[in-house]
Amino acid sequence: MGSAGSGRSVPRLVIAAPSSGSGKTTVATGLMAALSARGFAVSPHKVGPDYIDPGYHALATGRVGRNLDAYLCGAELVAPLFAHGARGCDIAVVEGVMGLFDGAAGEGELASTAQVAKLLRAPVVLVVDASAQARSVAALVHGFVSWDPEVRVGGVILNKVASDRHEELLREALDSVGVPVMGVLRRAAQVETPSRHLGLVPVAERSAVAVEAVSAMAAQVDGGCDLSALVSLARSAGALHGAGWDAGEALVSSPPPPLPFPAPGASPPDPLVGPRGPRPRTPDGLGGTPDGHPVVAVAGGAAFTFSYAEHAELLAAAGARVVTFDPLRDEELPEGTSGVVIGGGFPEVYASELSANEALRKRIAELAARGAPVAAECAGLLYLCRELDGMPMCGVLDASARMSERLTLGYRDAVAVGDSVLAPAGTRMRGHEFHRTVVEPGAGSSPAWGLRTPERRVEGFVEGGVHASYLHTHWASAPGVARRFVERCRTS
Repeated sequence: MGSAGSGRSVPRLVIAAPSSGSGKTTVATGLMAALSARGFAVSPHKVGPDYIDPGYHALATGRVGRNLDAYLCGAELVAPLFAHGARGCDIAVVEGVMGLFDGAAGEGELASTAQVAKLLRAPVVLVVDASAQARSVAALVHGFVSWDPEVRVGGVILNKVASDRHEELLREALDSVGVPVMGVLRRAAQVETPSRHLGLVPVAERSAVAVEAVSAMAAQVDGGCDLSALVSLARSAGALHGAGWDAGEALVSSPPPPLPFPAPGASPPDPLVGPRGPRPRTPDGLGGTPDGHPVVAVAGGAAFTFSYAEHAELLAAAGARVVTFDPLRDEELPEGTSGVVIGGGFPEVYASELSANEALRKRIAELAARGAPVAAECAGLLYLCRELDGMPMCGVLDASARMSERLTLGYRDAVAVGDSVLAPAGTRMRGHEFHRTVVEPGAGSSPAWGLRTPERRVEGFVEGGVHASYLHTHWASAPGVARRFVERCRTS
């Protein structure tokens, strides 16, 4: 184990594969856990917008799993966000997405694992599903090694190998490619991780079972891979240039937001005096804290597991006190709540429990009716609807939600249709949709976003202080979103 790195020089590996389903998550999570068990401080990362894998990474390492997405955040932020997450660690493991060279549709290498590996100057370990091949594995690996000379494939891990003889054939074939085999995982030892309509079941829902799964992954990787060789490869990564991302500095360097727009019925702030200070505490406990820091309640628990760590960091840097609440269990919002953020997750799985918590649903509806800021993405949108699969939800939005057979998936270019608690009209952001639900109507009289899709559709709702949409966004790409939201918490 080496000394902790600054984030820019920390040893690092990218775990990639020729295609989805090859075993990246098993290898990446198992490697994180195995290295952690040996005393390494491991920084976990995931390429792309996925929320579920980082939960397993966090369980394996004891650190927050972080995403690296060149589409949502821009290529220029990938290395700074990595350095921010890896600060103080001994080694970083980055799990790729899909196949090594697969990225945003029609955008070349953008948002691919290969692009992120190049931006991080990190060697790649290719996980190959060898279950149905022998000598042909050499042609496959050779193709991935030679496709882009700027991507350095430094090793191969063979997955789903049937026998000693099968392993021998694979190793002989790969001798001609010149890429070392750094691990062999047997077919019979595969770790089963339950999945459903949107992928793996999140860690928060599996508790003890998830811990057992991660332990099994660690044992499999520890027993089948050369950890010393993998660490040596990680130490060959080139140094990164520039400073790590910092939430406070990001807020300072981002363009100042327009003056906060007034709450319903209020007068606009006087530009010569500036925005109003924190509002006084009210009898019902809403309105902030005595030190002037507004309380932003962020939904968590098993039903709302999707969020980017940087969102809470930006809210805190903007002056908020961030407090997590669980809509499945908590009947009250945190004391002093001035605004609510409800991210993604699986409310459709917990619809009956969410509906049964009538007290909290009423509190959220009351808060929204006062004009307090409420930001909801995807699962949060469903929770704010009148009903979900026929069961009462918060009723903040005059819309109903239901499960669907159709998967909506993909990156989106979006523009804010009008002013909201998150952004002024005309603000352009990139986001990601990933759901098997339908909200009817799909947009309110004041939509949240206009999407650059073939049908040029609008979607989402902006009503008073509420911004609700299917679109997942990464606020590190537009820190002013957090500042604007917190400012509205102070003035509403």
